[in-house]
Amino acid sequence: MTMVRREIRFLLNDDEIRLGEVGAGDTLLDFLRIGQRLTGTKEGCAEGDCGACTVLVGRLSDAGLRYEPVNACIRLLASLDGCHVVTVEHLRGTNGGVHPVQRAMVEHHGSQCGFCTPGIVMALYALWMETPRPSETQVEIALQGNLCRCTGYAPIVRAALAAADHGGPEGDILVTERARVAAALAGLRDGARVEVTRDGQRAILPADVDDFAAVYAAEPEATVVAGATDVGLWVTKFLRDIGPAILIGHLDGLRRVEEGADGLSIGAGVSYSQAEAALIGAFAHLQEYWHRIAGWQVRNMGTIGGNIANGSPIGDVPPVLIALGARVVLRRGAERRELPLEAFFLDYGKQDRAPGEFVESVVVPQPEPGVLHGAWKVSKRRDEDISSVAAGFAVTVTEGRISDARIAFGGMAGVPKRAGAAEAALIGAPFDGASFARAAEVLPQDFKPLSDWRASAEYRMRVAQNLFLRFWAVHGSAERAELRRVEA
Repeated sequence: MTMVRREIRFLLNDDEIRLGEVGAGDTLLDFLRIGQRLTGTKEGCAEGDCGACTVLVGRLSDAGLRYEPVNACIRLLASLDGCHVVTVEHLRGTNGGVHPVQRAMVEHHGSQCGFCTPGIVMALYALWMETPRPSETQVEIALQGNLCRCTGYAPIVRAALAAADHGGPEGDILVTERARVAAALAGLRDGARVEVTRDGQRAILPADVDDFAAVYAAEPEATVVAGATDVGLWVTKFLRDIGPAILIGHLDGLRRVEEGADGLSIGAGVSYSQAEAALIGAFAHLQEYWHRIAGWQVRNMGTIGGNIANGSPIGDVPPVLIALGARVVLRRGAERRELPLEAFFLDYGKQDRAPGEFVESVVVPQPEPGVLHGAWKVSKRRDEDISSVAAGFAVTVTEGRISDARIAFGGMAGVPKRAGAAEAALIGAPFDGASFARAAEVLPQDFKPLSDWRASAEYRMRVAQNLFLRFWAVHGSAERAELRRVEA
């Protein structure tokens, strides 16, 4: 019989916290500001966009104790069981003075009104810990999830580049105390299922994946929460009651990336950040696309499985994975089944998933020779924005002709969907610009997009058609260059 614990336990800066009264929708930000009076962590957007609420969360894994910046405004409090939460109040230099990142922000005039500054400091702190001497590109990626309206990013970037001039991570408290903190976190683990409640709003943290399967089969109406980058907004923006909630972000059995003969198997609880190295290692074309997904904080929380399971027509991950021929593994109790990812999405808000059944993993086949890839996201902002159109291309060329094509779009229909007519127009055609132009012309047979605040139907169709031309511009240029090289 599974042991049940009635409190969550975690470390907050230097203190151990034990809480029994925790509701399903209680957030870390409210706990910090209201419960602990740690007001350095700010509330700005309450949806994970502005980064003013950034804190670090450390958790134990097979690789040891690792800290990541996350958004406290949408991080559910119950999910912190077994973690170490670090707020801006915990920062200090080796002599007890100002931290090197803070000192650099002061010296380079990286703050004006100051509201965004603590969150920016925490994001740069995480970068400084991992990469003390970052490139400007690395700084810009680290700051994708932090909004500053008045300072301007140039002095902030200069501060990030200069932080190590005031000291390196080797003397930082999170380094010198890491062994002690890791031992303390290990001591909090007891293998129990955790169930906490407040005002009737129950949060459940299963003991392991098998326990999750049993709990969800028994309570199929429960809200399953992985990273809460979507569900968190249900709480903060729509004031929805999400209880009972089953939180699964801590389950190591769902956080594995395994490479085998069948391809990459990515557990449903794997975050965008965790999946990045393996996916880009296999599919280099995803590198730029991956950094267009939200900001660093959200990529650390959001999960591959969650992006698939919520069935959003504008999800960033499904179009590119569908183009790559991905398959999804579903589980209910002890039973599993597998189906092509595109078959999982039936209609807007409807997936091929029975009550109590959940996404356990997604399998991405290994790339094959002769396949050309493309992945693009079009949005109003370059960074940290919802897509108007997202697209994945996989086109196989054999002896100068297109022998296969898998092309999928998000934002063009009620579900992520393949462009069947456009694919058919390409298959068997010569690998040239005219073939891609013809495929673009038939795209209206595949999609009748809607107009909304993100984009008009006309704009979406024009953008999607132009991506066929972009694919040819990228790969046709490479093909022509290769021919010129061979002829020379």
